Amino acid sequence: MPKWKHPGGKLREEGAHKLTDQELLAVLISTGIKGKPAEKIADEILEKFGSLEGLANQPLEKLLEIKGISDVKIIRIAAAFELARRVIERNRV
Repeated sequence: MPKWKHPGGKLREEGAHKLTDQELLAVLISTGIKGKPAEKIADEILEKFGSLEGLANQPLEKLLEIKGISDVKIIRIAAAFELARRVIERNRV
């Protein structure tokens, strides 16, 4: 049985490469709302946009349509995508 209750614990114990897209997104979301944990919110986001790639190509305002997503959570997600874009861009040189 896993020692963690949130994907962040799994990331710490096993490494980021062991997490699913849903779990990585849940780490960025951090906390859910009453009756809706971060993992469920992450599931809804991936279902709505189809994939992380689909999410990356959406205006940030579209995320506000999902209950449990706040401006702070959207900013974290946008920052993570921008970091990934920069790493990819710098590795192309």
